[in-house]
Amino acid sequence: MQSLKELYKTGKGPSSSHTIAPARACQLFVDTYGAYPFYEAELFGSLSLTGKGHHTDGIIEETLPGKTTVKFSLDWDEDFPNGFYLSAFNAQHELQHKWTVFSIGGGSVRIKELPDLNWNDEVYKESSWKEIYEKCKKEGISLQEYCYQYEPDLKDFLNEIVNAEVRAVQAGITTEGMLPGKLKLKRSAKELYEQTIMMDGGERDRLRMMAYSYAACEENAAGHVVVTGPTLGSCGILASMVYYFLIDRRVPTDRIVDSLAVAGVFGNLIKTNASISGAVGGCQAEVGAATSMAAAAIAFLHGQSMEQIEYAAEIGLEHNLGLTCDPVMGYVMIPCIERNAMAILRASDAALLSQHMSLIKEHLISFDMVVHTMNETGQMIPIELKETSEGGLAKEFLNVYQID
Repeated sequence: MQSLKELYKTGKGPSSSHTIAPARACQLFVDTYGAYPFYEAELFGSLSLTGKGHHTDGIIEETLPGKTTVKFSLDWDEDFPNGFYLSAFNAQHELQHKWTVFSIGGGSVRIKELPDLNWNDEVYKESSWKEIYEKCKKEGISLQEYCYQYEPDLKDFLNEIVNAEVRAVQAGITTEGMLPGKLKLKRSAKELYEQTIMMDGGERDRLRMMAYSYAACEENAAGHVVVTGPTLGSCGILASMVYYFLIDRRVPTDRIVDSLAVAGVFGNLIKTNASISGAVGGCQAEVGAATSMAAAAIAFLHGQSMEQIEYAAEIGLEHNLGLTCDPVMGYVMIPCIERNAMAILRASDAALLSQHMSLIKEHLISFDMVVHTMNETGQMIPIELKETSEGGLAKEFLNVYQID
């Protein structure tokens, strides 16, 4: 499995697959070959179908130093459904270099012409929960120690991720106005949070967690810097978890850092054995994966055992199986923002259920089984429900509302 530094990334929204990944690939292209006067990016798959709503053309034009033409195409003969051709031309408009870039989810890329790209280096030897669990038990180490054993400098990196999550939520709960785009959606996080000030008890905490999730998601939708968790489409879930436990529950930062390492184990397993791309597996690969990661992190913060943490992660993913990705008009707003807010509560409930159900009986469904099932389910989901905005709620919305 790859480094957790390739799982958690900071970058501009609204989509890790549509903005972070193209920006990374374009910057590497320039770093590799230098600046050229003319560029062309031809988008395919979800990048083409929802690229306008996701600001893909804009981020490519911002990143490349020359005059850039962005084309939206449909016929794609490559072995991965989401990607683009990136070409550089000299002053005479003669082709100089061309890459085939695959946006594989969470802001990660694979470049056909660079099979040994070091972003994709394998760091962890184990690739299943069974293997990780057996190693930890054999060596008497915790899940976070397992991560730090492979990545000794990971704590410093995750500390920066915690800071980035806090900044995103704080910005979101203090900002008013409208989100960009034709939907003309009003920001809601600030007013949602303000409703909690005069509340107390469990209802206050639950609403605050939803407000924090809204905050990060609205920052993402506005094109501001947020953290992949594991994607930008699901960025509100772990952001809410981090902010709530750090600020409201006053859990020490070191403990929050450890919880992200634990969450990263499960996110990495999903990324390795299934997908974290909505264009590949639907929203079960994004919000489902984030729910699973947050459930594991919360179980860890509650002091649960390794077995209970795995159970929480399994519950979080299992009950998102089949979740479709149908963003209205291609914006990461409807149903994405509200879905993130619901998911942080589902993650919290998964951790609670794992703690108490494990006292009653042993669960029969393992995390590995659910990941395998999610992968197969994603293959069965029709393309119209995988980030193309051609089906589901996106289609229904356009059938009802006429928006130019």
